[in-house]
Amino acid sequence: MSGNQPLISLRNVEKYFQHGPARTYVLRRVSIDVQLGDFVSIMGPSGAGKSTLLHVLGMHDSEWTGEYWLLGHPVHKLGRKDRFELYKQNVGFVFQSYHLLDSLTVYENLEIPLSYRNVKKSNRESIVCDMLDRFQIVGKKDLYPNQLSGGQQQLVAIARALIANPKIILADEPTGNLHSSQAKEIMEVFKRLNDEGTTIVQVTHSEVNASFGRRIIQIVDGWITAGSAQAIPA
Repeated sequence: MSGNQPLISLRNVEKYFQHGPARTYVLRRVSIDVQLGDFVSIMGPSGAGKSTLLHVLGMHDSEWTGEYWLLGHPVHKLGRKDRFELYKQNVGFVFQSYHLLDSLTVYENLEIPLSYRNVKKSNRESIVCDMLDRFQIVGKKDLYPNQLSGGQQQLVAIARALIANPKIILADEPTGNLHSSQAKEIMEVFKRLNDEGTTIVQVTHSEVNASFGRRIIQIVDGWITAGSAQAIPA
């Protein structure tokens, strides 16, 4: 990846559902760039296509047309196996509903992404312990998700997304299930991570959450609205 090449580049990405002869578009001619170190907030009304767009970026959705480049790799030309490899090496995903594994402890939830990346057992322990310490959840390591508050579960989910040192964090309504003080805490974690160099793209309906980012992209009826990618004043 050259110094001036975007981390993410989408060109004319479209997604639709076919109903007989009719098509219902969810994304229309979406073209955006995300630079290394960016913090982008994607906003729009319910059903606008913002979560769909994030799941395209996260390679959870492969039924779309157009071009998607990640770190110079043409995602649109890659098969399923190569996409998964690219995803697991470079992307961390944070879900609204946490997606922690209920049968595993906090420690085990954090360890799983490292086992996918063939990190040696001896190294995994020190990496997990560092992450527990970084997020101040050492005392929770032997607890199960249902023993944690929503805010604590989302902290664990963010730690899990970060543990393999991804180039980018994608977050889908990351505070959607939290009350306002927990939400502010989570957004401050994202802000700190971005200040330390992590690229973040979040989907949010909250103007308060969006303001933690560096720029906002508005999406309405699947279209990126003209002039929507405004920078947020410091």
